[in-house]
Amino acid sequence: MSTICLYGSASGAIDPTHIDLARRVGEAIARRGHDFVYGGGGTSVMGAAEAAARTAGARTIGVIPRALLDVEQPPEGISELVVTDDMRQRKAEMDERADAFIVLPGGLGTLEELFEIWVARTIGLHTKPLAVLDSGGHYAGLRTWLEDLVARGFARPLVWDVVCWTEDPDEALDFLEQAPRERVMLPSSEAVGKFSDWPRDRR
Repeated sequence: MSTICLYGSASGAIDPTHIDLARRVGEAIARRGHDFVYGGGGTSVMGAAEAAARTAGARTIGVIPRALLDVEQPPEGISELVVTDDMRQRKAEMDERADAFIVLPGGLGTLEELFEIWVARTIGLHTKPLAVLDSGGHYAGLRTWLEDLVARGFARPLVWDVVCWTEDPDEALDFLEQAPRERVMLPSSEAVGKFSDWPRDRR
């Protein structure tokens, strides 16, 4: 059993198809026997995924800053609720508890979480797999922009080798379960090349 960290929207103003997707992902995480850690809210994508995972039998852990308790409204039935002093502690606690990460549609907060964990993966600070569930093309514009950054030399091509980008929840979870835990080692911040070019250990 592993613990999967989910990032996603807390907004109640989004298209309900994203809520349905979150429920399917939560159910799938539980069905595969995993625990579930997330940002602790009871609304929108976050709340729907947690409720579905818990109902299907998963242990759910929420991590939320004290300032957002009244805003994001943690669910009463959650298995464990961790209250932190600030957002930095929240992310650190979620990262520490997670064995893998899955990103659902979200806004600025979700993007911040995505980029922090993605960058850390590309420079070898952790070996945990990451999947972006891009249902309905929510992140299509972002992906186009990132591809342009790679083409213009602002990002290394290897950024695409350490993340699964898919519209299928089962494909995303298959990747998280099967991805090798290999560490990327970059010799310098100016180095460029393919993921396979860099030495890595089997840790």
